Amino acid sequence: MDIDFETLRRDTPGCKGNIIHLNNAGASLMPQPVLSALSGHVELESRIGGYEAAAASEDAISGFYDAIAALLNGHRDEVAFLDSATRAWHAAFHAMEWHPADVILTARSEYNANMVSFLHARKRYGIEFRLVPDTVDGTIDTEALRAMICPKTRLICLSHMPTNDGLVNPVEEVGKIAREHGLPFLLDACQSAGQMPLDVEAIGCTMVSATGRKYLRGPRGTGFLWAHADWIEKLEPYALDIRSASWCSASSYKIADGAQRFELWENNIAGQIALGEAARYAMAADIGAMWPRIQELARALREKIDGREGFSVHDQGTIRSGIVTFSHPRLSAAEIVAHLHSRHTINTSLSASQLTRADLAARGVSHMVRASVHAYNTTSELDALVEALVAMARQKDTGLPHANKNNKASNTSIGVEQ
Repeated sequence: MDIDFETLRRDTPGCKGNIIHLNNAGASLMPQPVLSALSGHVELESRIGGYEAAAASEDAISGFYDAIAALLNGHRDEVAFLDSATRAWHAAFHAMEWHPADVILTARSEYNANMVSFLHARKRYGIEFRLVPDTVDGTIDTEALRAMICPKTRLICLSHMPTNDGLVNPVEEVGKIAREHGLPFLLDACQSAGQMPLDVEAIGCTMVSATGRKYLRGPRGTGFLWAHADWIEKLEPYALDIRSASWCSASSYKIADGAQRFELWENNIAGQIALGEAARYAMAADIGAMWPRIQELARALREKIDGREGFSVHDQGTIRSGIVTFSHPRLSAAEIVAHLHSRHTINTSLSASQLTRADLAARGVSHMVRASVHAYNTTSELDALVEALVAMARQKDTGLPHANKNNKASNTSIGVEQ
């Protein structure tokens, strides 16, 4: 099936203005059906009341679980709605019973927030986390992973697409190793959900966390957790309420069956309905067709930027995503992001390099510009970005004014990596 590019743009209100949106790894532009689902339910709440609107929208709420299950080739009882990918990841990670000296294996490209959680768990529980070496292309070394598994290993964690490396990790190989050793495998699919086809059975993961706002093109404040049916009963949530458990007697309770155990009673109903619509929209648009277009746009952008007027692209991996990261030796990343936004209405984001990436540290690169494409972007938009970058670099070299270096607050508010 070929991608219906014109429909993608026609369905996207943000494409009708003068903004060039290349911050899809931060938050994509919502298509009209998603926007209508979100605003429609909020409007219904305003007219008849929040509880009453939820009761009237039972089918739409239930449809969220079917949509996410279809997106992942899972089952609706394995899906939980949460308010972010981070909350979903924490719900899975902290549902495990940790003991001193338990070992977690993860990659050097693991997401910053996940690394902070490992450090926090080490402080609280005495666990260990070990970084698996990279291969020459920057992806996780699966043979090293296999060799590092020991009797104390309790979990494998991996970001499918790191936040600023451009690479795609070999998750199927990791899943095969996890299955061979009977280990749970927590996959952070924050950037890959909606960008490329995901099949949890083929991947072999145990749990998946993802957000709605990125490549799925859902609203902010939405996310989901998928947990394999065979593992759900082994996971005890760190927080329970009357949604995730039943109060059976004055002194007893029963945790809910299925992934509902990870949810709380109060949540963003409008966001949940809209995220279900976003998943259906992505599948109808054909993620399998959008994925190669995203890759081709990103490949073209890397070629246009790398080596041009001093710019360097820092992406790795044999298979690469729609995330393109670059820097300039005489222009700060924050300065570039602010200039692109204020002078050219081009949205990009500021991305901090991973502390574990020694090669970037050796080159003095602490922050990069992240430009992330979606299937609705055009080659002319990429050309506009490159022209703006070239002009900025040349102005820097000639000493002409180009941006406000002291506008630090606005730099960070435009789009800091998430």
